[in-house]
Amino acid sequence: MTSESVQPMSGPNRRSVVAAVGAAGLTVALTACGSEDKASDPSTGQGANEGGGSSAGAGAGGAALAKTAEIPEGGGKIFKDEKVVVSQPTAGEFKAFSTICTHRQCPMVDLKDDIISCTCHGSQFSVLDGSVKRKPAVEPLEEKQITVKGDSITLA
Repeated sequence: MTSESVQPMSGPNRRSVVAAVGAAGLTVALTACGSEDKASDPSTGQGANEGGGSSAGAGAGGAALAKTAEIPEGGGKIFKDEKVVVSQPTAGEFKAFSTICTHRQCPMVDLKDDIISCTCHGSQFSVLDGSVKRKPAVEPLEEKQITVKGDSITLA
């Protein structure tokens, strides 16, 4: 009888398998946070509060967004391409905020009255002042600079 040496099976060790499974799970979770759903699909024709993009031309400071009459008092209008929502908290006062959720940077396009909602995790924000109205987000929306000249609102 000859003596043969037995070689251990080669392949990934347990630590490598666990790390790979964990990395795959993290990738799936991060992809879900950044993906768009059909609520943000322009082909769905969602609501009157969504802007389809820039209005004609560019103003002195940037892209012309809208006419002041297009922004409802006590509410707002989303400009999806610019990733901004413009609101009119009181008559003649206009503000703008980013439509990127401060929780996990998901784009937001769901606007009802004065509340913009993130469909990724349920955070809600006031478009009148950018404040958090429902967690998990804890940071307010980033304020954007706009210029109101006559009846035209321009992104600065």
